[in-house]
Amino acid sequence: MLACWLTACALLVPSLAAAAADNIEITQAHLEATDEGTKLSATFAFDLNRGLEDAITRGLTLSFTTEVEITRPRWYWFDQKAIITSQTIKISYNFWTRHYQAAISGSLQQNFNSLDDALSLVRRPRRWVVAEKGALKVGETYNVAVRTALDVTQLSKPFQVNALNNSDWRLSSDWKRFTYKAEKVDEK
Repeated sequence: MLACWLTACALLVPSLAAAAADNIEITQAHLEATDEGTKLSATFAFDLNRGLEDAITRGLTLSFTTEVEITRPRWYWFDQKAIITSQTIKISYNFWTRHYQAAISGSLQQNFNSLDDALSLVRRPRRWVVAEKGALKVGETYNVAVRTALDVTQLSKPFQVNALNNSDWRLSSDWKRFTYKAEKVDEK
């Protein structure tokens, strides 16, 4: 009986580790006030499974979307949604140049020698303005929620159907929630 139980545990541990490997962990996230507005700084920890790596090397573009919701708590009603924004980073492979390309919301495109280097742009995205200057009232406390995921809605329709039925394509984080007290930027 003990041998059966140990065998079952030995078989379960690798499957649990594989399931945990398919999730994105937000290791740090915070907002900071700058001259341009309030910027998000975040770090995500994840690895692509073999199926997603193969999809990229066969020419499929993968899109990772980071969403940010900033709300102001109110005691008398539901929280006021102050800001809802997102940023998408697309990773693709160019057969001719043998380079990986990463594009941030269509504005910035960079070439990388390896997939891991291209994914560094997703794992440690550049700080981006989530709230324009003056959008958040100085001194007010806001609730912030951040998450990121592989955005299968940006795939072509045949791949969307496959992605919905295949657990390899479910790569996402939970919402990371924290509070932020809006600060005034010191004028120099």
